[in-house]
Amino acid sequence: MPSTHTSIHFHLVFSTKNRLPLITTDWRNDLYGYLGGIVKNQNGVCLAVGGIEDHLHLLVGVTPSHRLDYFVRELKAGSSGWAHREKKPKFEWQRGYGGFTVSATSLDGVKNYIHNQEAHHKQKTFQEEYVELLKASAIEYDEQYLW
Repeated sequence: MPSTHTSIHFHLVFSTKNRLPLITTDWRNDLYGYLGGIVKNQNGVCLAVGGIEDHLHLLVGVTPSHRLDYFVRELKAGSSGWAHREKKPKFEWQRGYGGFTVSATSLDGVKNYIHNQEAHHKQKTFQEEYVELLKASAIEYDEQYLW
């Protein structure tokens, strides 16, 4: 085959340091827009961003040349730097992240899930949600290192 064709999508999840409720509604949409710009500047495609006060979710499309750890590092460093300058001087992201692959046929469902985080978290904590994501993706984990 003389050309390359890929469909690589990740559902990314990361939280504020110590899961403090720092992502308030007065600047949340600005943060989402800024994150979308970082994704675009890395030659990715941002399909959805959502979250609540202590964490966020992104659905992104990437190329085969992306390294997920570098990609997320740029998202977190760029957005926390912007938050320090523009919105929240004490803002920090927690170390680590979740990265879950998403098939093209599941993109709409994951977008919906991400856009409805407010309603979702009226019934489930971040910790419950994250453990469910790990289990659904068959990712082994040790509870003592999750939080």
